[in-house]
Amino acid sequence: MQADIHPNYHDVQVSCSCGNSFSTRSTCDNEQLQVEVCSACHPFYTGQQKIVDTAGRVDKFNKRFRR
Repeated sequence: MQADIHPNYHDVQVSCSCGNSFSTRSTCDNEQLQVEVCSACHPFYTGQQKIVDTAGRVDKFNKRFRR
């Protein structure tokens, strides 16, 4: 293997918009990383999925394809 070709791998503090923060390791240049969604607030992990129904599209779809 070639020497000195790998990026610097160091500790990074990640902060989510929901207020959750945690520490991980990354190759990014910054010591802090801002994210919009994390495992504490993402609907897949929380089980609280929100469907934004604009103009009744979900109801229209369900009525059309209901059996």
